[in-house]
Amino acid sequence: MPKLIFSIEDAVHSWLGAYVASPQWIKSTVGRAYRLLPSELRRGRQYAKYRSELEEGPAVARKVGLQKLGRALRWAIETVPAYSNYSHLCTSIEDDPLAALAQIRTTSKASVKAALDDYVSKALPKGARLATFTGGSTANPMKFFLHKGISRSREYAFMDDFHRRVGLTDSDVVLTLRGRTVPTAVVPGGRLWMYEPIKRHLILSSDHLVPRFMPIYEEVLLSWRPTFIQAFPSALYPLARWLSENPLPSFTSRLRGVQLFSENVYGFQMELFKSVFSCPVLKHYGHSERVLMAASMPDDERYFFWPQYGHFELVDENGQEVTQPGILGEIVGTAYDNDVMPFIRYRTGDLAMLSGEAGHPELPGYPAVNRIEGRLQEFLVCVDSRLISICTMGAAHFDQLALVDEIQYEQRVPGHFDLKVVSRTPLSDSEKRKIEHALAAKTQGGCTATVMQVSAIERTVGGKHRMLVQHLDIDSYLTLGKNEPKPRDADRAG
Repeated sequence: MPKLIFSIEDAVHSWLGAYVASPQWIKSTVGRAYRLLPSELRRGRQYAKYRSELEEGPAVARKVGLQKLGRALRWAIETVPAYSNYSHLCTSIEDDPLAALAQIRTTSKASVKAALDDYVSKALPKGARLATFTGGSTANPMKFFLHKGISRSREYAFMDDFHRRVGLTDSDVVLTLRGRTVPTAVVPGGRLWMYEPIKRHLILSSDHLVPRFMPIYEEVLLSWRPTFIQAFPSALYPLARWLSENPLPSFTSRLRGVQLFSENVYGFQMELFKSVFSCPVLKHYGHSERVLMAASMPDDERYFFWPQYGHFELVDENGQEVTQPGILGEIVGTAYDNDVMPFIRYRTGDLAMLSGEAGHPELPGYPAVNRIEGRLQEFLVCVDSRLISICTMGAAHFDQLALVDEIQYEQRVPGHFDLKVVSRTPLSDSEKRKIEHALAAKTQGGCTATVMQVSAIERTVGGKHRMLVQHLDIDSYLTLGKNEPKPRDADRAG
């Protein structure tokens, strides 16, 4: 039986909120003292193990992944009630874990929420569980468990591997725009930034990214001299637009890399980021459940999935594996290294298309997708029930939107949607009509549109921008995942 593993990171995590909300002098004192601890102590004893796996090199990544897949399947079947009826597969797992995996039905967030206890291993004590909740835009987050002493150490190791792609080290100051609330920003005249010394993050308030506050941010950037940026694309976009109109070469010339997280990034955003920052711009894909992780490379915008992190699948509307490039499928993942709560063939709700190009020479064996379309709900419904990905709409360029700070689609009925626009200059009626006609043409006549200029667009609790607020039930139009059994029966039938 796996033993309990102590981790300082897990032990102090419950104090994170108080630490972040504390005055800057307390953050500076406590954070710098904590940073003096050896890296292996802060990141956990298991960190070195995962770093070692990664340092074996991409050439053996697939082999390591298959070994982990076999172990994850056996552990889940033998110790997790939701998979107990698959015991007949245990004899074949070692010989062909992929064939065994294919016989297990997919599961989803709804399945887990309906019967949480059934998805938790009975072979580990409750003390090994680290209770966590999914974030994002959902108003009803899912509770699940990570593995104390392991899950966070593993995440550090793989994130550090991602950082190495752009040369980011522990000594760099990182400009961070990832929805983190700056406590002093809500006070009139209060500071719009804070510095977190453990990770050396210069955190700007994402709620004040408007022109009148940009001169304040310029002073902060010149003072702290960050060399990397980590951001939500929607939060970085207004800053990049400001810098394109008000160049600050003493800041941008120092940048060595930009890393984008948690949201789809659209073509017009990438073009602006590359133009303004003149350094590699990389995209990252992951989620709270820590089932899969993928990222782009400095010379390749495709997403490459780490084989040592989790097993990647792409399935069609019938649950069958998608092997043809260019075919839209749902991302399904099997997690490794979480013995507390193994996620087996977990439907992420994200859609992607396999790449038809050769793999990256530095990442042999890493599955690649051209793009990740976003979640199932991120589609507009046409009057004829066709679905249009919001990524497709996001790729559209309209001259009238050249100076727009933010946009958001909202749909309540099939065949029509509203486009909310935040702009520093008013749009005339004729400009609105031109955009409406262009949007209708983009849907090939499937939708009409109404452009609405608004003063602000509300963000999620986690600080993310929702490109689409969809009030329609997409499941009634999209057949992906309909083969899944009822939640309480999921994964129990052989």
